[in-house]
Amino acid sequence: MKDSKKRFDYRAKRVRNKVEGTQERPRLSVHRGHKHIYAQIIDDSKSVTLASASTLSPELKGKLKVTDTVAAAKAVGELIAKKASEKGVKEVVFDRRGYEYTGKVKALADAAREKGLKF
Repeated sequence: MKDSKKRFDYRAKRVRNKVEGTQERPRLSVHRGHKHIYAQIIDDSKSVTLASASTLSPELKGKLKVTDTVAAAKAVGELIAKKASEKGVKEVVFDRRGYEYTGKVKALADAAREKGLKF
């Protein structure tokens, strides 16, 4: 367990060192839990969260029967893109943390792209 946690933390730090959100192009950060998936759009220059969405968001909570699927991640991606466009954010930098770009993380990113978010 400790070795896998160390490897994850190493990957997360490696990705995070290369990715920084600015006012013009904030960071889209993804966290994948066992039951839920979360996404935030963050302006690192001001240390402010501009928008957030998750499977626990009121807009999705009643619609999703299961919250740990690729379909749920796709719904979160669509919601974060909608909230970003309301805030005037069109381009972001994608921060996948230590997660591989497959499955739920890829579904969230693809859904956000389909709704107009560029990265």
